[in-house]
Amino acid sequence: MKINGKRIVCAFALTLLATACSEPSTPATDSSASVSATPSASPSSDAACLPADLVIHNTTIYTANDAQWTAEATAALNGRIVFVGSNADAAAYMCGEAEILDMAGNTVYAGFADSHQHLEGVGRRTKTLSLFGIPTLQGTVARIEEWAATIPEGEWIQGRGWIEREWTDEQRFLNKADVDAFTQNKPLYMPRADGVSALVNSRALELAGVTRDTPDPEGGRFERDIDGNPTGYVLANAMNVFRDILPPETDEYLKDNLLRGLQANAAMGWTQTHDLGMSLRLVDLMKQLYAEGQMAHRVYAAVPIAEANEFIRRGREKTADDMFDVRGIKVYIDGTLGSRGAALIENYSDADHNGFMNRTTKEELVPVLHASLQQGFQIMTHVIGDRAVRTLLDWYEEAWNAIPQDQWISTDLRWRMEHAQIIPPSDQQRFVTMNVLPSMQPSHGIGDLNFAPDRLGADRLGYAYPWQQLVDRGLMILGGSDAPVEVGDPRIEFYAAIERKRLDGTDGAGWHPELAVSRESALKMFTIWAAHGSFQENVRGSVEVGKYADFSIFNRDFMTVSPQEILTAENVMTIVGGEITYRR
Repeated sequence: MKINGKRIVCAFALTLLATACSEPSTPATDSSASVSATPSASPSSDAACLPADLVIHNTTIYTANDAQWTAEATAALNGRIVFVGSNADAAAYMCGEAEILDMAGNTVYAGFADSHQHLEGVGRRTKTLSLFGIPTLQGTVARIEEWAATIPEGEWIQGRGWIEREWTDEQRFLNKADVDAFTQNKPLYMPRADGVSALVNSRALELAGVTRDTPDPEGGRFERDIDGNPTGYVLANAMNVFRDILPPETDEYLKDNLLRGLQANAAMGWTQTHDLGMSLRLVDLMKQLYAEGQMAHRVYAAVPIAEANEFIRRGREKTADDMFDVRGIKVYIDGTLGSRGAALIENYSDADHNGFMNRTTKEELVPVLHASLQQGFQIMTHVIGDRAVRTLLDWYEEAWNAIPQDQWISTDLRWRMEHAQIIPPSDQQRFVTMNVLPSMQPSHGIGDLNFAPDRLGADRLGYAYPWQQLVDRGLMILGGSDAPVEVGDPRIEFYAAIERKRLDGTDGAGWHPELAVSRESALKMFTIWAAHGSFQENVRGSVEVGKYADFSIFNRDFMTVSPQEILTAENVMTIVGGEITYRR
């Protein structure tokens, strides 16, 4: 496989997928279907041979292009598509030096893009304690104890992925009492799956200087017991005091995490990811990977608002081949619904508060919004609760009114709201009139089945995760996974979008199955709509002549098989810019 002029190997097993589905994967009924790559036959004459270096044929190609929704074959030259059409017409390209891929038994899609993930975290979880998929609190604590025993005295115990909503014995947040007995001399820092709350132990609290007298920070909270003592469960900005005292990480460690993330994503079938919150340090390491020919897929990145001033000074960074593009600024406003940190207009149905805002204050945000209007940066804001959504719409609008349009670099802003899980109908319409893009993760909608009814109550469930309501209003939903918060698997995301059910096919009372989307909409969420969300719809996102030859190839047809069969499909090949970056 050749990328940027160099050959790398990305065919490897992904153990992190082992717990992706609720039951063991079974072989696909057509798993014997193979990809046949053959050298082309010599044309009868030079004039009869149309130039191409890659031809895919004998398959169904879902183009994500409404004008030509399916095709049988496609050809590419120098990383760009030069033909989309029938097998018969593709014969003119099956000559010369073209590599010919017979895709009989497989299905080809316009390259899938994950519109919201965290690349370094995807790679990191292959090297640290992962608590994903453990079905009980007791089993989770036992796994932490087992891991802690391998950590030397005085060193930090780290991991991620615990999620109480999926436990079958107790569904409560972890606290220091669960782990103190076996971590006395080892500080522990272990984010919940959402990454917006964490478990710390008594030793970590001691090192951070957090006591009953420590005030909660703006935009965060130290959970406390009835006597006011910190329990060891910390939310949002309260996590920062622990991040600040973690051992420093080398560039080599972080760069390896990025590389592992790229390889893992390509093996999943992603041809691009949008990285929401890539630090400038990671940006510079990504540039090294690009220069070394190690990019297994495209990356579109947003820098965290904490580094916005430096990013604004440096300016947008983009490679000529669109493999790496740093254009966005990631903003954080509220917490998550599961941790009761999402900012709601009314109180939680199962708590006497309405969450919190101000992980980024208005005073911090407004200058960044103004600079972005004048310099063309894309704003991407984490908002989950209806209060956060409404407030951010107000702040966006105020910023637009404060800067005359003749001072904007462009009126095509495409500012985004990431997650946007609870959107009242009146605010849904504001998305339309303001041309704000919803960036949403279908897997959140099915995972949150376990607690959202309790958190929100019946009325608010009617506009929670309102995918079809937004599509009905003409909005493009940018589909993502939020990995490593979720598994980061396009099969799960596609299934969740069309089924709105748990992976075992169950849902719950009042969960509004009518808010699931069609398969056609789901495909667009991860192809052409995702491309629109990164200003790249003219160069990628659909199989059309002139666009990059990006393809995700699976051994099942997501558009026709049963929903459960989607979950056990296998990624056969990932192609980015005409180069094979993963082959089964």
